[in-house]
Amino acid sequence: MPSSNRLVPKPSPEERLAALDAVCNALAHPARRQILLTMKFRGGSMTAGEIDGRFGHAWPTTTRHLRVLEAAGLISAKKQGRTRRYTLKLKRVEVMKEWLAWFDAEGEK
Repeated sequence: MPSSNRLVPKPSPEERLAALDAVCNALAHPARRQILLTMKFRGGSMTAGEIDGRFGHAWPTTTRHLRVLEAAGLISAKKQGRTRRYTLKLKRVEVMKEWLAWFDAEGEK
């Protein structure tokens, strides 16, 4: 019987840097930051239509922002009938915490 306690290989420094770049690029636009905040305070999961209804963007602009967030690993999408439900993937924010830890005030002593 296979063990469920398999070690997951730690991402290489290059992979972690690529993840950080993707997250930083996704968070660079204020609309994408607002989408993430809205999703967080609305329970972490919303349909594309619900997200679009909260913003004054044209539909193609909203979907472009959602694709960038999904590509960065900050949200995931699941098709439900004719709509898509987006869910936050907050674990991905860990790459930011890891990077910010390099600038911890204790390092200034």
